Amino acid sequence: MTPTPTGAPPSAEPLTSEALAAGIAGHVEDFLVALRAVAAENDPGRSIPLLLLEISQMLFAGSRLGVERDFTPRSEYQPDVGPEPDLDDMRMQLAAILGDTDTYSFVFDPYDPEVVESQLSDDLTSIATDLDTGLRHFGAGNVEEALWWWQFSYVSSWGNLAGAALNALLSIVSHDRLDVEVVLDDDQVAAAEVMLESVDETAAGSTPASR
Repeated sequence: MTPTPTGAPPSAEPLTSEALAAGIAGHVEDFLVALRAVAAENDPGRSIPLLLLEISQMLFAGSRLGVERDFTPRSEYQPDVGPEPDLDDMRMQLAAILGDTDTYSFVFDPYDPEVVESQLSDDLTSIATDLDTGLRHFGAGNVEEALWWWQFSYVSSWGNLAGAALNALLSIVSHDRLDVEVVLDDDQVAAAEVMLESVDETAAGSTPASR
């Protein structure tokens, strides 16, 4: 067996489509479960940190799709996987939890810098809808269709939305942790501080007593 040269990365077999799809599906399932749990829990103090974590993990999975070969569906028309899930209740729950921090601004395309105003609750729900469509293709056994859809929607829609949502959530956390200036009005700043203060109180209450 020929030893690996010093400093050279070990060789790795490329993932099969089935293995890649299974990995992405696992991330998608975790994200959807977590997003529904955050909405149902109705705990503003925990929502920002948890949403920041889940969006970060989903973007990590999505970045793999961005560097993979272009996937091609087997047919010109998508197979019918049934109606989209009704996520309107979840969207409204997220909007209520986020309150004044729900509305934010971002640049969708940095090479065409038009500022867009949106709502985190709408964008998180849109991301969930895109991801769920691919998951239903995967569940029906249409691996290439699932990969094509996840990849297409990543580069055209949910990848950008997730990046914008990540920046918004990080701005709230940064304002609290580093006392940096962020583009929030007084009501949004107050709402962010209330949310993150309750996180600190929850953490303090759960810290084991010193022995």
